[in-house]
Amino acid sequence: MSIWGKVIGGVAGFALGGPIGGLLGAFAGHSVDKMKARELHAGIADRRHRGREDFNQDARQIAFTTTVIALSAKMAKIDGHVSADEITVFKNIFHIPAEETVQVGKIWAQAKNEAMGYETYAEQIAYLFGDEPAVMEEILGALMHIAKADGVIHPAELQMLSRTAMIFGFNPNQFERLKQIHLGGEAFGEDDPYRILGVKHEDSDDEIKIAYRKLIRANHPDTLMAQGVPQEFIDIANEKMATINAAYDQIEKKRGLR
Repeated sequence: MSIWGKVIGGVAGFALGGPIGGLLGAFAGHSVDKMKARELHAGIADRRHRGREDFNQDARQIAFTTTVIALSAKMAKIDGHVSADEITVFKNIFHIPAEETVQVGKIWAQAKNEAMGYETYAEQIAYLFGDEPAVMEEILGALMHIAKADGVIHPAELQMLSRTAMIFGFNPNQFERLKQIHLGGEAFGEDDPYRILGVKHEDSDDEIKIAYRKLIRANHPDTLMAQGVPQEFIDIANEKMATINAAYDQIEKKRGLR
């Protein structure tokens, strides 16, 4: 079964609770009892008591994918206009089968129209994947693809990306690295291989090589899939790996290392 079928089934989502379980519950038409209703509007500390005990691979994939749907919907809306380009990019990048497009679209619409802010989803993911920053980087990468879909990165979109990165625990330098990888010229006007690797121009050859190897290990598709990134999202990971490799190759050539 594809990840989209698992999300539409949504059973693991209810075990997760919090905004992810609430979104899937609302989509599935299940009533939310008073305890869950209180939980959905409580602080993140209260929501943390649900979801980690039985956080198996299916639950991890459903949590990841549902959050991408919800945050992408809110990203598309945040500039005041949901463009056809943004919706098309979402469908194409994430390989949604034709027979599941309508149902996924309903989850998108539910997330887009609900009053709950994007921060609540980011907070739950920061807890569930707190020990796996590379997984959260993939979520930010997906959002950056949505942000640039219409050819213009709105200040409100950039602010949402920055705020989400902060909730995920990324510092400004890490956020700048991700912007350079996924937005490149759209954000900076030109690509900087040093920014892509998160290193400084004055760093030594060995320091740069260590940083490069660390990024390759953390972002390898097999590593990400083991941590909960579904197969359907690996295209973004492969694109990111290619960008990292190209940046290191460029630095090697500039420094005469090859």
